[in-house]
Amino acid sequence: MALPLPPGLTPTEVAFLCEMEMVTVVPRQKLESLDLLAGATQPLRPPHRVPLPLWLALLLKRQRRANILPPPWLLPASLDKILKHETEISTETFSPPPPHPYAVSVLPSATDHISPPFLPSSTADSPPDYLPYHWLELGEILLDACSDDIPDPDRVRTLLRDLREVRMAKMRASTKDLEGGGISSLRGVGAMEVAEGREFMVGVMDGLRKLGASREAARREREEDEGGGAGQGDSEDEDMELE
Repeated sequence: MALPLPPGLTPTEVAFLCEMEMVTVVPRQKLESLDLLAGATQPLRPPHRVPLPLWLALLLKRQRRANILPPPWLLPASLDKILKHETEISTETFSPPPPHPYAVSVLPSATDHISPPFLPSSTADSPPDYLPYHWLELGEILLDACSDDIPDPDRVRTLLRDLREVRMAKMRASTKDLEGGGISSLRGVGAMEVAEGREFMVGVMDGLRKLGASREAARREREEDEGGGAGQGDSEDEDMELE
């Protein structure tokens, strides 16, 4: 008998979905266009930059047929600014996600078929100083697969670890808003952060729900006891008047 699956996506599944993100590569060899499910890729002609899905870019990197350009947000200067924003400017909320590349006033239907996980937020042309939806898993994958393409990879690894700790602390602290029916904003939270914090958040909500149910039961018991005591006192007064 198969065991029930946990709710939501596991970190492994989130990392798998991250491989659909588009990154920029610099080919070292020629390669004709490939017909993929999402459409045909651009032909590789060194030294022209080409956007490719992350899984294909990793394959070409392992075969030494291309180099992967790190997205602007993965550079140390950009990560320093984001960390400063998280710790000094926005101490309770998360840093904002990347801006949408299409203005709704110019292209009203842009948001109808493009959602944040599939925006070009990790290519060489993506905006700096913003963490994309798959920032955590994408940064770890690139550091493992192409650290030689990333400037100062040790510094980048340290900044990613600091960002992860700061943002997870914010997510744990945001649970205090859930008591009493409050709402915790997750704007700017990444996919891996949601997957890792889901169990904790759900546990807190279940605990608050049980506490609320026990308080309600205790309140009803007090009201019943008070109502019963008042009724008994009235009956004693009526017996004394009859005597």
